[in-house]
Amino acid sequence: MPTSRRVVLAARPDGIPQSQHFRIEAADTPALKPGEILVRNQFLSVEPAMRGWVSAVANYAQPVGIGEVMRSFASGEVVASEHPGFAPGDRVTGLFGWQELAAVPASAVQRKVTETDLPLSTSLGIMGINGLTAYFGLLDVGLPKPGDTVVVSTAAGAVGSAVGQIAKLMGCRTVGIAGGAAKVRQCLEDFGFDAAIDYKATNDIVGAIAEACPNGVDVYFDNTSGAISDVVMRHLAVKARVVVCGTASVPSWDPWPTGPRPERHLLVKRARMESFVIFDYAHRFGEALPRLAAWVRAGRLRYAEDVLEGIEAAPDAIASLYRGENRGKRLIRLHP
Repeated sequence: MPTSRRVVLAARPDGIPQSQHFRIEAADTPALKPGEILVRNQFLSVEPAMRGWVSAVANYAQPVGIGEVMRSFASGEVVASEHPGFAPGDRVTGLFGWQELAAVPASAVQRKVTETDLPLSTSLGIMGINGLTAYFGLLDVGLPKPGDTVVVSTAAGAVGSAVGQIAKLMGCRTVGIAGGAAKVRQCLEDFGFDAAIDYKATNDIVGAIAEACPNGVDVYFDNTSGAISDVVMRHLAVKARVVVCGTASVPSWDPWPTGPRPERHLLVKRARMESFVIFDYAHRFGEALPRLAAWVRAGRLRYAEDVLEGIEAAPDAIASLYRGENRGKRLIRLHP
């Protein structure tokens, strides 16, 4: 029976999980039960949402338990199967966890990866949860129209960069908000934003948004919440749509943070603010993936990947993501 290394939650974090909250351990791979498959993971995903998955307070998913394998999306190859729908050699992606070998029920598989002309890593990014989040969050919740001004926070990130590009494909004008000159260049040069604001470098974020959005903000795709979003709210256009995708700038929800209230802006501008969770759209992934793949193949939807090497990089991967050290979709590549 092969031995696999895995990353387990060693202690419950208060806020952003740090490396000391995880432990790498070896474990024998259990024998497969009927209906299970054994996946050799090649890439592990690192998501901002993983902070919520290890919180003591449940959100849309139950917290990862102490001593349990860290929940994560991963992509790899089936090496053994006790399920008729999967065979050795199949490339799959799903909730396999931070581990080298994953014995999982077939229900853990999100999909078989059939885009053999695209790197397997894309199944965790632009062709995975990030691209799907951008697609449905913008198109179904944001409802962009040609000529709209679309503002995106964390615009150089895996979700934000896809949102900006899809908005351009819909005929919109795009404004990205990012931290640091390198990420601003990435927004402009790699992802085609019409304007980009470095919130770390400006002393007048209010003026910067007003200059970039002279006719107001029609769609705000909010990945951060917090102070930046408070400013964007002041510039909403009439009938604007605010898409709440993430709250990355809020370090903790205990105690509950206070700040400016959006209600007056929403009322005066007759605007709508709506959140979503991508898992609610699982039944529609099949309609989005071919469209995303076609855009990627045509060079109309670009992506960047920030790849860490080896499972040893996993414990600090979430913390460094929140420190802003990544340049694109953060992944961990496992060695054979």
